[in-house]
Amino acid sequence: MNSQLISRNITVNGRRTSMRLESASWEAIDDICQFESVHINDLCTAIDQRRKGSSRTSAVRAFIITYFRHVALETGSMSGGHVNAIIPELTI
Repeated sequence: MNSQLISRNITVNGRRTSMRLESASWEAIDDICQFESVHINDLCTAIDQRRKGSSRTSAVRAFIITYFRHVALETGSMSGGHVNAIIPELTI
């Protein structure tokens, strides 16, 4: 897992801005956009319009977690045994 932050330019509410996320978060948001056939600027604008008091970056991270958690719950994939695939050296 690479926790290095990567900056990318996006347009939110018609204004160009940049956002810094980990590479895994960028990959996740890109996947969501592909799955949902939505442009990243439109998705980030929708997230931004619904955030309450948190930073834009924090709101995007929370959205990513919420999205994949919702998908996992809907597909019945919320079961144990996945941590070792992500962090192999962790022994449970």
